[in-house]
Order: sequence, then C-alpha cells, then structure tokens
Amino acid sequence: MSTHTHWQSRPEGGGRFAIWLIRAIALHGGRRMGRLCLYPITLYFFLRRGPERQASRQYLQRAFGRPATAWQVLKHIHCFAATILDRIFLLAHGEKPFQIETEGLDLLDQRVAQGRGVLLFGSHQGSFEALRAIGARRPEMPLRVVLDKQKTPAMTELLEALAPDVGACVIDAAQDGTTIALAMAEACHDGALVAMLADRGRGHEVLRRTGFLGSSAPFPISPWLLAHTLQVPVVLCFGLYLGGNRYKLIFEPFSDQVHIPRQDRGPALDALIARYAQRLEHYIHVAPYNWFNFYDFWQDAPVADGPAAAAVGERVGV
Repeated sequence: MSTHTHWQSRPEGGGRFAIWLIRAIALHGGRRMGRLCLYPITLYFFLRRGPERQASRQYLQRAFGRPATAWQVLKHIHCFAATILDRIFLLAHGEKPFQIETEGLDLLDQRVAQGRGVLLFGSHQGSFEALRAIGARRPEMPLRVVLDKQKTPAMTELLEALAPDVGACVIDAAQDGTTIALAMAEACHDGALVAMLADRGRGHEVLRRTGFLGSSAPFPISPWLLAHTLQVPVVLCFGLYLGGNRYKLIFEPFSDQVHIPRQDRGPALDALIARYAQRLEHYIHVAPYNWFNFYDFWQDAPVADGPAAAAVGERVGV
C-alpha cells in the first residue's frame, strides 16, 4: 500500500484482543513488564506495517536531514508504543508512576483566570494524555478533549473502561461541525480547557499548505476558524516524552484572541497555520522521535481557496 493513502483509511493497529492483552499485562504485571512487551510489539509493527514503516523513514529523513536507518525507525515506533502503554498507567494511576515536568503553566493559569475558557492546540507529538495530569493538579480547571472516538474504537473502549469519567469529558470529533462547535462553546462558557490536535486533517476537512520540515505540507483550517468563532485565548501544548517515566508538558500562549477578517480570510489563515507549524517544527527538532503521524504527511491534498474556505467558515459561524 502506498504511503499516499489517507491516514483515516489505515486500520487500527493490533485490534481489541492485542490492546486488552497489553492492558492485562501492564496492570497485573506492572509497568516494567509492560515495557518489556514493547520490544516484540515494535518489531512486529516494523515488519508487518509497511506503509507506516516507510512513512516513518521519510519523516525521519526530513527531521534529521539525512537518510534514516532501520534502527532509527525502530526507535520511532518504540517511542510511539511507549506513549500508548503509558496512557494506560496515566488513566489507571494518574501521574504517580511518572515524572512530569511543566513549563509555562503559570502562563496558562493567567489565561484560565480570565474565565472565558481556553483552547489548547496540540499535535500528534509525545503524549497528549499527559495533559490530564494537569487536571489532577488543578481540579478546579475542567478539561474537555476533542477526539475522534471512531478512528480507534478498541483503544477508546479500553480508555473509557479504565476511566469512565475521562470518557465523559470527550467531545467526539466524529460529529458534525456545528455540534462540535456548540459543545466547545458550552465548555468554554463554563471556563474549561478545550484541547484538540491541530496538525492532522480528517478526510472531509479543508486544508491549507505551509512550509514544514523543508516542504509544503497540508494543515486543517477548522481549528483556527473555531478559535475565531469562540473568541477565547489559544495556548499551544506539547507533551514531550523524554524516555523512561519522564514527560515534559510545555504551554505556549499563542493568541489571546484569534481574528480572521472575511475579506482577507486566506492570508490570515496562512499566517496562523505558518506560526503553528513553526512551533511544531521547533519541538520536532527538540524531540524528533516524538512525532507520530505514520503516513505521508506531505501528500498532495486539496487546499482551501477563497470559496472553499468561505463555505467552511459559514458552517462554523465565521
């Protein structure tokens, strides 16, 4: 299968049996035993998931500026598997088994104190799940996560079984745009943190291209249209996995209020996406094995010109 296949068409890795088996080993055998299982799992995916292996190799070549070795691809897959395993422990035991360092948390607190809610824009980098540690430290700070529950049904079932309260806080991204926007608006009205990933477009989304790791890459416009509609502060969030049991949560204020004028919608979107892509690229260079888009991210994709962008904007109230 070509790496140009859209990421949504790829099947969930492992299936229900494999994921629940890892859950049983991890929770009953402990994190050390669970991590030992990562080595055969990594090798299995390296050998059996050709499109993902090729996409990893291509991405790492861009990140390092030279051809990637098989060992580097294995390390990339292992890093991804480690963060998936840690999601189980983060939900089952909170941050107790981990060392989670934070940077910029005081700046996030300042935006939350405004009482308007905050949009947290992350990426498929490291562990967005580590963000839930902030919920334990700041119980007065409700967290809602925009997540496509239909893309990984086995993993979703597992996480909701481990932490039903967490599942109840998910805004399902598989819903229509209006429903998602209304749910996000309600959460912001309640002063919540609303977290979503802004680096990957779904099959039906309109995208715009910007420079990223040396080439033009497509990014979704919907996060920025939603930010304009909701008129709440936007903070970037990066949850980097540092190896072992160490994570680092980084919060960077992006904008206190996103404004996208109707007459210059395209250039305004381009400027916002370019700023986001620059920060994403920065942290890729900080922790290159942390970025987990195992498909051809730079593939040809339809982009939003004026009429297309305008139509999307109308649907979310811009």
